[in-house]
Amino acid sequence: MAAAAAEEVRAIAAATIAARGRFRVALAGGSTPRAVYPHLLTGVDWARTDVFLGDERAVPPDDPQSNYRMARETLLAPAHVPDANVHRWRAEAADLDAAARAYEQTLRAGGGPPWLDLALLGLGPDGHTASLFPGTSALQVEDRLAVALDVPALKTRRLTLTYPALLGATQVIFLVSGAEKRSALADVLRPGSTLPAARIIQRAKGVRVLCDAEAGEGL
Repeated sequence: MAAAAAEEVRAIAAATIAARGRFRVALAGGSTPRAVYPHLLTGVDWARTDVFLGDERAVPPDDPQSNYRMARETLLAPAHVPDANVHRWRAEAADLDAAARAYEQTLRAGGGPPWLDLALLGLGPDGHTASLFPGTSALQVEDRLAVALDVPALKTRRLTLTYPALLGATQVIFLVSGAEKRSALADVLRPGSTLPAARIIQRAKGVRVLCDAEAGEGL
């Protein structure tokens, strides 16, 4: 699955750069995307790619829980992606709302809509994607591209791209692996599902869902 996902990303990147000279991608955190990133060290013109992150935990960039740190260690540094092309959340800031507003401005500065050519997304066992968790305030946001939010179930704060940003992406690829995701994957693919990820699957312009055998068993 990781190799197949990387092949999809390379194809989208090449077509986008050929068409307009620049490629904008949002990377996902989590263990499944982590397995994909080593496959992307070659085959993407990173000098002409702007890299965003779909969400981030409220931690410094060197924290083990940081999505940026994971992406940096597995992809950005080994692939020698120019620092100027990498747009990380300022998740260490005291004012996360201001950090979210700044991130939205950075995303808008690249032109759009669409704000992204490709959004890579994971899927949680509870049906969340990025940091769009069930029952949280971010699910109701219609006029922002990025917000800070509380996640009471995890007793934490997060930063995330919103539905308008993700639904506006030209392409979306969900990466799903493991038996613990099987139930959520079956649910979000079901018509009428109300899980957060289902809204993107149902409404995004171009969606691919890539899963391994364990997650997709029985589908």
